[in-house]
Amino acid sequence: MQVILLERIAKLGQMGDIVRVKDGYARNYLLPQGKALRANEESKKRFEKEKTQLEARNLEARKEAEAVAEKLTGQTFVVIRQAGETGQLYGSVSTRDIAETAEAGGFTIERRQVRLDRAIKEIGLHEVLINLHPEVEVPITINVARSSDEAQRQAKGEDLTRPDVQLTEEELEAVVAEEAGSPAAESGESAEGEAGKAEE
Repeated sequence: MQVILLERIAKLGQMGDIVRVKDGYARNYLLPQGKALRANEESKKRFEKEKTQLEARNLEARKEAEAVAEKLTGQTFVVIRQAGETGQLYGSVSTRDIAETAEAGGFTIERRQVRLDRAIKEIGLHEVLINLHPEVEVPITINVARSSDEAQRQAKGEDLTRPDVQLTEEELEAVVAEEAGSPAAESGESAEGEAGKAEE
């Protein structure tokens, strides 16, 4: 089906372009959302008549999107999920989860505005693009972690997907002391060993 675009659509064309799209895409998305008109003589005349209004409306929408983009740029949203030791999630983080998390953070984002090439399936910091307007795109960071404590550690740059770096500071100090052969630890072990032998 050929349609006339009423706004810029990524990977399709600019406002006023006549493009060929799949019938289902036109009927289920472009036409009902008011993003395009069927390409016939009547629609072409209507577009030419309304072109100035459409451009003005588009400019206003873009200004609003740019104002939101300014506030949204650089924002990090934390998503808590269960995951295995290697950081693999039991499930995934979808566009709906990201939209809901951003909304909880005070931003109104629809799931269709979240550009996610593939579902997030592991803990870590993930950059996601938000399409606020056909001409305005803003990156945000999704911090996926098993707990808020882990999210804070990840934000500081820790890699929690490797089990060997998942120790707390106290646990790390204990490991270092043990490897250094702390005399207190050795004497405690030998005393316990002698007590055990005496009981036998």
